[in-house]
Amino acid sequence: MEKILFIDPEKCTGCRLCEAACSLHHERAVNPSLARIHVAKWETAGLYIPVVCVQCESPICQTVCPVRAISRDDKTGAVIIDSNACVGCRLCALYCPFAGAQIDFKKGRVLKCDLCNGQPQCVKFCDPKALQYVKATTANMIKQRAAAQRSSELMKKLLATP
Repeated sequence: MEKILFIDPEKCTGCRLCEAACSLHHERAVNPSLARIHVAKWETAGLYIPVVCVQCESPICQTVCPVRAISRDDKTGAVIIDSNACVGCRLCALYCPFAGAQIDFKKGRVLKCDLCNGQPQCVKFCDPKALQYVKATTANMIKQRAAAQRSSELMKKLLATP
């Protein structure tokens, strides 16, 4: 059965170890700007939300890619970018409604979670269990959607506050 990266923003402490683990795994350096996951922080509100590709069932990024560089990995279910085919147009990052794709401006490439070949490193280092890699059961999907909805509502409130 396919697994999903389950995010519970209410458990996130904002430690950003997920960013460090991700960048170290993918880039061989601790550089959060090159991580495939980012923690959005609103310190005054005490709110921390991990932002990462949610591996959409019907990915908009794949639809808008003009060179078909985005596909789904049959083994993990991750939506992945073929860096050899990618032309760096950044349409995937622009159209992603979840801010799941990041841009490496120095190298002109798009960075996106690939679930670390089924072993997400961010999950291994998330001590409060805000990130979990779990079977994609109906219950987990409902919880994930509810958490996304709560996060969306919180962000709207924060953005509306002067």
